Amino acid sequence: MPHNRLVTRERLSEVRYEIRGELARRALELEAQGRPLIKLNIGNPGAFGFRAPEHLQQAIAQNLPGTDPYTHQQGLPAVREYIAAHYKKRGTPNATLERVFVGNGVSELIDISLRALLNPGDEVLIPSPDYPLWTAATILNDGKAVHYDCRPENGFLPDPAQVEALITPRTRALVIINPNNPSGAVYPRELLVQLVDVAARHGLLLMADEIYDGITYDDAAFQPLAPLAGDHPCISFGGLSKVHRACGWRVGWAVLSGEATRLGDYHHAMDLLGALRLCANVPGQFAVPAALSGPDTITPLCVDGGRLYETRRAVMDICAGSEHLDLVTPRGALYAFPAVVGAAAEGFDDHRFALELMEDEGVLVVPGSSFNVRYRNHFRVTLLPEASTMREVFRRIDALLGRYAESAAQRRAAAVA
Repeated sequence: MPHNRLVTRERLSEVRYEIRGELARRALELEAQGRPLIKLNIGNPGAFGFRAPEHLQQAIAQNLPGTDPYTHQQGLPAVREYIAAHYKKRGTPNATLERVFVGNGVSELIDISLRALLNPGDEVLIPSPDYPLWTAATILNDGKAVHYDCRPENGFLPDPAQVEALITPRTRALVIINPNNPSGAVYPRELLVQLVDVAARHGLLLMADEIYDGITYDDAAFQPLAPLAGDHPCISFGGLSKVHRACGWRVGWAVLSGEATRLGDYHHAMDLLGALRLCANVPGQFAVPAALSGPDTITPLCVDGGRLYETRRAVMDICAGSEHLDLVTPRGALYAFPAVVGAAAEGFDDHRFALELMEDEGVLVVPGSSFNVRYRNHFRVTLLPEASTMREVFRRIDALLGRYAESAAQRRAAAVA
């Protein structure tokens, strides 16, 4: 019998992406059996009734006849000019169309940017909790993900001293996710200045995942990283998927900033990798100028009375009134990251909880440990449903956690007896 050569890459065994993983596959099986589920595992606005703004849809429709050919590997020049102008307006140094890369979503650009940077064994500093694509892409590009703590007791903000203590001769980059997925943390300017200082003193590339840059609540203010980095190399990621509710269009961008001589051949490496995949989706690119110059359609959703704001308020109120839950208030992005506390947390396992919540209560969430944290008492939900739906979701969550607490009390009683 011939030797089986169809063996998957070994490093895939190190990759975790539970947002669309085993639990999501089980959800599809349950739905095929006719089980209705409330699926809160993905920040996918279109799945919750949101639509991309009308002026973005019109921009694509009007330009559709010109979308058949490949375009430049970095994206349509006029579109990159718009992106560069937008970043220049908010203080990004050296923002020119030559330094803008358009990709099939930020996900593709994260992979390309790490592939352009890493040699086998190189290290990347990534927050914990993180958006797990950062860890996965680092591993799959033969790097080593080194996680720095963003602890709940510190509002999920990092300690620059701890970040610096993790740096070794193999460290190449510092990833900053702001506003943060999954925690909802929004980094204050003073903290970002300190992180820039750490990166500058050690010659690290700053990688700023800012896909939620327009989604903040109450008094939280988003501060872009590149203006603080100045001449130091920084690559900033943004796109249409979240702020403009157009996930399926797969339009993201990366803007490279910093003094030219400090960038070495990194720009060329990014350009080469972009050329190998020919170009990004062309129709969606025509929506970018309309998005960046048109009306602000996200802020009304994020202020008192707006849909995202009211759903967030419902989650905050429920967690505040529950003996089983504790929540660090999300100040930005589209998620809440509650902790299970008290008697319900005794022997708690986040994966078991997520499976039982889906099987018993018809709700799909993401276990907290999927975001590369060491603790196992958190879970993530998206804030995209209506507030009424979220109240029902947390009624079911509280019911399951109540059963956990009751079981814990029974175990304690049996141990005393």
